[in-house]
Amino acid sequence: MSSSTTSGQGQGDDAPDLVCVADCVHGMVDALSCVRWNKHQGAVVELSEHGIVVTVEESGCLQAKVYLKTELFAEYDYGAEGRPRFGLSLGLLVDCLNMFTVPGFASPVEIRYPGPDMQLLLRSVGSPDACIHAEIRTRIPDTVAWDYHFEHAGNTPVTFTVKSAILKESIDDLEWPGSSIQIHFHPDPPSVIFKGEGHGDLEIEFSYYANTDLLIAFQCDQELSYRYKYKFLRATTSNVPSSVLKENRGSKVTIGRGGMLKIQHLVSVARLGTQSYHNFAGGAQQPSRIAFIEFFVKPEEDD
Repeated sequence: MSSSTTSGQGQGDDAPDLVCVADCVHGMVDALSCVRWNKHQGAVVELSEHGIVVTVEESGCLQAKVYLKTELFAEYDYGAEGRPRFGLSLGLLVDCLNMFTVPGFASPVEIRYPGPDMQLLLRSVGSPDACIHAEIRTRIPDTVAWDYHFEHAGNTPVTFTVKSAILKESIDDLEWPGSSIQIHFHPDPPSVIFKGEGHGDLEIEFSYYANTDLLIAFQCDQELSYRYKYKFLRATTSNVPSSVLKENRGSKVTIGRGGMLKIQHLVSVARLGTQSYHNFAGGAQQPSRIAFIEFFVKPEEDD
């Protein structure tokens, strides 16, 4: 069970596992929104000296992770032994963070765990006029059904980078109720074909030589083809905020051993709500503090 409140509570005498200050709340909200495909979605949060990892999954076939590394925070004081993990409502976390933002500005937020009743505590800092408090009740984390060790399909990674907005539009266009999507890699000529089947067939082809502005990068030394359930494939782009789709120059798609599909989005976040976005092909604009979002989709098994 999860809840939030606007009244703060005492912190207790024990040293917390984590106290950090986020001064890029808009970017954190965008990153977490990318993996929020279900209104009542739970998430597992893992803390470490390297940062915060938020993991969500569905049906043992779709998993997403948001990596919030220490450089995204103005302060990051980690005092736990090991790597504490807890479950919470992802929607509630996003909604609480949004309380600290207005268009064009976000108050720095202190994040503290655990509170006296194992809550995640949030508090605005840096404003002499007002202080906002929020708390999120946590729970014993669900067991992550699978934690796939991604391996490349061969000696050469099978991967391509495409503009994020184009990837989303293509996946949206392939929608058929209950359908599957086939992704076919051709090394020569270098191209990727997305094929959907329903009342008819629809193909979308990305040809590397035909439009390098569209297909930014391509690497493949073997022909590969796998099928993925449409609803899981769609979740990898359906909730990426429009601001990210508009400015982000590329999303990276890789097929690993056994057909495991990995899709990566990188979002650079600036202080106090000023954003710039990372380019897989050409580096990051300043400031280059990056939230890393990673999706894994299992292929459909042949009957």
